[in-house]
Amino acid sequence: MKERYTAISRRQLLKLATGFGVSVGLHPLLQRSARATGVASPMLGELLPIDRYPNQIDLKVFQEQIKIGDRQSNAITVNGTVPGPVIRLKEGQIAKINVSNELDSETSIHWHGLILPATMDGVPGISFNGIKPKTTFSYEFPVNQNGTYWYHSHSGLQEQQGHFGALIIDSLQPEPFSYNRDYVVMLSDWTEEDPHQVLSNLKKVSTFYNYQQRTIAHFSEDADWARMRMDPTDIADVTGATYTYLMNGMAPANNWTALFKQGEKVRLRFINASAMTYFDVRIPGLKMTVVQADGQNVQPVSVDEFRIAVAETYDVIVEPEESKPYSIFAETMDRSGYARGTLSPQMGLVAAIPPLRTRPLRTMADMGMDHGSHGDHGGHGPKQQDKPIDHKSPQMDHGGHGMQAMPNANHAEHNMSEMNSSPAMDHSGHDMHNMDTAPAMDHSGHDMRQMDDGGADLGEAVPHGPDHHGVGNAGVPMMVKNRLHEPGIGLESTPDHKVLVYTDLRSLEPGSDGRSPDRELELHLTGNMERYMWSFDGKKYSESPILQFYYGERLRLTFVNDTMMEHPIHLHGMWMEIDNGAGAYKPRKHVLNVKPAEKCSVEVNVDVTGNWAFHCHLLYHMEAGMMRTVAIVERPMGEQS
Repeated sequence: MKERYTAISRRQLLKLATGFGVSVGLHPLLQRSARATGVASPMLGELLPIDRYPNQIDLKVFQEQIKIGDRQSNAITVNGTVPGPVIRLKEGQIAKINVSNELDSETSIHWHGLILPATMDGVPGISFNGIKPKTTFSYEFPVNQNGTYWYHSHSGLQEQQGHFGALIIDSLQPEPFSYNRDYVVMLSDWTEEDPHQVLSNLKKVSTFYNYQQRTIAHFSEDADWARMRMDPTDIADVTGATYTYLMNGMAPANNWTALFKQGEKVRLRFINASAMTYFDVRIPGLKMTVVQADGQNVQPVSVDEFRIAVAETYDVIVEPEESKPYSIFAETMDRSGYARGTLSPQMGLVAAIPPLRTRPLRTMADMGMDHGSHGDHGGHGPKQQDKPIDHKSPQMDHGGHGMQAMPNANHAEHNMSEMNSSPAMDHSGHDMHNMDTAPAMDHSGHDMRQMDDGGADLGEAVPHGPDHHGVGNAGVPMMVKNRLHEPGIGLESTPDHKVLVYTDLRSLEPGSDGRSPDRELELHLTGNMERYMWSFDGKKYSESPILQFYYGERLRLTFVNDTMMEHPIHLHGMWMEIDNGAGAYKPRKHVLNVKPAEKCSVEVNVDVTGNWAFHCHLLYHMEAGMMRTVAIVERPMGEQS
């Protein structure tokens, strides 16, 4: 096997890769380490044991022409590659990283998922002033965690242009699982278009890249969707119409390859560095054991497939029992394309590439019209694909719901007056008159100590209630429910095929803080598809108030997704513990994928100071306004904890 490694020359690797610095020797850390340990040059993306870690890392950000796929492309690179070099750190060390900006515009690097001082978080305008052209900024922070993370620009749309890379922190203690080989698998989406043009196109026509819209033949079926200013084919804003999907910077035709020997355990660290793309990842013929989520150890879960939202990471271990190639297949959620590589006993082998599956369509569940436990509605059939709901069917007679956003829905059998007395909607102690101007629904007056720490009322639909978020919110769902146990659109019908869901995730160790939350903030994820407006509580970033977290509190954040799109919500500087019913074993995440018409909660220990970013990690949603600043402040005098 060693001969296989050395048979690939450095020149060949350079030719193959658009860049993956660790493997092609552009990253001095691993190259020196490889020499120190006496091992051969690593495969692209392979992480080899190293015997020392750097005291200082120097990164340079350039704009230059590089080859992606079969085309020369204009990219923003880190040390000359896309993705940038893998950064290897050791838990317990002090990281010193100098970032020199060789661009003509400001840049930055955010260390995604790292718990560090706010001034080192790398978000211009919130945590520092950015890195001006032709200057160097020195990051320095203690490394107090381990696992799989990544870094990326937080300046404008540079992330879409290639400004990102993997960040791996080796554990100080032995890990709770074993493996023989270790690979980074970084997924991304690439467009030859200027990303500012992409955003401009979306603002002019939100379905600009949706080439899967249905024809006039479906006019009658889609009439109700049209009246709601939505389309059942709205799965992704930006699609394979402009994107090439990359695995470790390589297009599908370039076939990134990871080597193994029969019987070995192989760790694959999946990182979704895409700007806008969700992937469904599988390796036909192999089970994958999930051992980490967002860099945090979880109780092992054996799956056939997992969905990785933008900015999430999942570490899996596979054990090929046969000496043959296996396809690593990352299919986009909207089925408009895929990234692909091969796990192989030798270079040059390929396995069959699975065909793209049938495109999914939005259903009543995504529209908040899947009533679930709220009465018998004759089966809305949300599990079916490519079978939009027939609103003319007797089962869809919902007259009387009085939904302002759904004037044509007939919900005659519902008595909405009773909804206000529903236990789930008992806000009788609240003054609702000012809801539309409140920075967020602050439930600080609630006695949260009585809340069930186990949490989640999975699948129980509750009325959304009145909406006061203005023109920034359109198509508000009638009902919302916790969907953490659902695999997501397009993955519902897999009876012989285990797909990871959030309720599978349980932290390996119980949480250290047993407090129940004493305060709750409810945030609505809002948008107007036609106008490509994205926001929290109907207000875009430029007009939204600062969210205040109280230092030392344990806070419950409840998200209500009013839109029919998924949103990967990212909180900087603090962990979000998903209230998924795992009790003390709630998994910690830095990104939570919130499905359409979903209401779900996380708990946060506010144990940091300073200002932090909080946003949807779909790049164009964030740029359009779905972002807030979180300020950590002292609890006001007189307010009970």
